[in-house]
Amino acid sequence: MGERRGSGAEGRRSRGPVVAVCVTLTVCLLVTGGVVVLVDRISNAFNEWSPPGASSVEPPVGTIQTPPHDELTGPPEPADVAPASEGTEPERAGADERQPPAADPATRPSAEWLDRVSESTGIPRRALEGYASAQLVLARDLPSCQLSWPTLAGIGYVESHHGTYAGGELDPDGNTTVDVIGIPLDGTNHTRAIPDTDGGQYDGDVEWDRAIGPMQFIPRTWEQWGASLSGGDPDPHNIDDAALSAGRYLCGEGRELTVADDWEAAILTYNHSDEYVADVLAYAHAYADAA
Repeated sequence: MGERRGSGAEGRRSRGPVVAVCVTLTVCLLVTGGVVVLVDRISNAFNEWSPPGASSVEPPVGTIQTPPHDELTGPPEPADVAPASEGTEPERAGADERQPPAADPATRPSAEWLDRVSESTGIPRRALEGYASAQLVLARDLPSCQLSWPTLAGIGYVESHHGTYAGGELDPDGNTTVDVIGIPLDGTNHTRAIPDTDGGQYDGDVEWDRAIGPMQFIPRTWEQWGASLSGGDPDPHNIDDAALSAGRYLCGEGRELTVADDWEAAILTYNHSDEYVADVLAYAHAYADAA
């Protein structure tokens, strides 16, 4: 019995360093595994872009501040656009860029108006041109809708920071220099599952649809409502086409956007969220007031 007790104690002493080493290795592996998981999550967060959530939208430095949501009860008053005068030639970009829209002064805001309103609102001038052009076109084609550019600007900011959220900007022809493409609509991350409808034509994903462009259209919605300001093939990554298409979509079902219920219903079709409606409303009012 005594020998066995001695052997057991010696055995326990001899196993002590081994246990310590095993514990140390286990802790290291757990810590290392945690770091790997954390790095993987960070990598995924950077690789999967999505437009800012409605409740987390914060204006960057220099962007106009919005009024409190509880002070807003309806859409902003219709905002006038000063169209270009007869004989005005559209600004031309390089020959290797997209063909500029056909010369139609009635559907383009004047340079003076763009300069003034862009400075007072903080909206990038080229994005503002797209929103205002959509108002002018729809005032001609769907006058009963009474779409106003601040509504499009509110959506454009919340959806993509006027086409800049993915790190790019709008070129002189209104194309995003970096395509704004959302996360897969696969039912995760609070999304509705939408299997691929465009064969990856617009979003590069052949498994799931993704929202595309500065106004964040779902491909199948773009196929139905997409329109080109210049008369060519509609491009969801072009602010002129995206803004005009968004305006047509909002004006659907005979809506009159100066009526509060119609305006709210239109924005809810874009994103069925009360917070989203409140944010778009706040930015629309702020832009209209600043203009």
